[in-house]
Amino acid sequence: MSVKRMLTIMGVVYGAMALMPLFVGDVRFIMHILIMCLIWAVVASCWDVIMGFAGIFSFGQVAFFVIGAYASSIFAVNFGVPAVLAILLAGLFTAAMGVLVGLPCLKLAGPYVALVTFGVHMTLMPLLRGDIGIAIGSGGSVGILTVPPVNLFGYTFSSANLVPTFYLILLVTVICSLTIMIVIKSYWGTAFLALKDSQEFAMSLGVSAFKYKLMVFALTSFLTGIVGAIYGHYIGMISTRMLELDLFCTLMVMLVVGGIGHFPGAILGAIITVTANELLAPLGSYRAVTMGALVVILVLALPNGVMGFWTKPLSERAKQA
Repeated sequence: MSVKRMLTIMGVVYGAMALMPLFVGDVRFIMHILIMCLIWAVVASCWDVIMGFAGIFSFGQVAFFVIGAYASSIFAVNFGVPAVLAILLAGLFTAAMGVLVGLPCLKLAGPYVALVTFGVHMTLMPLLRGDIGIAIGSGGSVGILTVPPVNLFGYTFSSANLVPTFYLILLVTVICSLTIMIVIKSYWGTAFLALKDSQEFAMSLGVSAFKYKLMVFALTSFLTGIVGAIYGHYIGMISTRMLELDLFCTLMVMLVVGGIGHFPGAILGAIITVTANELLAPLGSYRAVTMGALVVILVLALPNGVMGFWTKPLSERAKQA
């Protein structure tokens, strides 16, 4: 997809969302949904970069999100670091963790990378709940219940002030989305695709698998850690419940709905999935069944996700019409 088309789609989506507070700014439920759509749009987009473009089957994206949230909260609560600086430090810390996880994955491929990264996800919960987690200030099984909000230019950005918080997170989300688009359309993105399609051939042309795989781990972990940290300061509390499998499955649905490897489809997938998940909450235990049925229908109708419609040739669209 061309840069112009990507910018057009993102401009329409984020522009429409920017206008929403003018009409529903006093409806807390809707504002919360909008904020969560923005946060998960970044997480899903980062996962799309590492899986859809770099071809690395990483299942550790939720773990990096939680690492960012915990790191920023610990910096702010236990060390008194201002929230803005704590968020940046959390992003750098998460990027370093991403590189550490990526190093052993360099010698692996396919499902083995998925097993290693998902192993990180699975071991993070007992680690944070255990003695080591308590020692570093994770709060154990209780979590951290007093995460301070972001204070910037005299404004307090928290769940108590949803409209200013929404616009701050919108700004961060737009910056992250533009960063991802620039990377995808740069030489880095071409190298990612080359390694995905044929690693041996790409390496014979001088593309370093070591360099670019670690780069994609660092970049996606950094951005995911940043929004994870923002989430923690927005909600005001965090716990290891974020590591439960339902959140991981929901993130996977976002990718499927948006279309893997069809950026900015992950953004649309996040908005559709988060909104549907919240609106179907009154169904209780039937919500998961309904979501699953909707996903199956969508996958059958659009195998490449909602972005598949825009990426199809005009002749195919005419046949469907």
